[in-house]
Amino acid sequence: MPSLGSAGSAECVHKGNVALVIVDTTVWIDFLRGAANPETSWLDREIGRQPLGLTDLTLCEILQGMPSDADFEQVLGDLSKFDVFDTGGPEIAVAAARNYRFLRRRGHTVRKTIDCLIATFCIHGGHGLLHRDRDFGPFEEHLGLMVVQPQQSNQ
Repeated sequence: MPSLGSAGSAECVHKGNVALVIVDTTVWIDFLRGAANPETSWLDREIGRQPLGLTDLTLCEILQGMPSDADFEQVLGDLSKFDVFDTGGPEIAVAAARNYRFLRRRGHTVRKTIDCLIATFCIHGGHGLLHRDRDFGPFEEHLGLMVVQPQQSNQ
């Protein structure tokens, strides 16, 4: 498993200024598996350089997939070093349902309720989102979700 404490230089592009980047399950799982892609490289470079967080729903999804109790405890300890945000509550739930309906009327059916909740949480909080999931695209396109888009270096 990669270290959750490395840091380095990073370049990224995202819309607007964000105070915090929420890292989605799709990126965390790839990162923990050692998969190399622009998002995991960005995460590895930015840990310790800027504020990163995750949602309680993301934490649950990651921990559900741990193959052993030892891995569960290790990853729980590692991820607990980051801010973990509650995404529940009536305000976000209602807003997420409205966002889902808004996108559906425009021809985009989001496959997972959790994605609606995470995207809506980020929109309401002004947080950026680092992800590898096509369901977030309509939130960015139609609802102003700020998405971190790692730039691959030409060096």
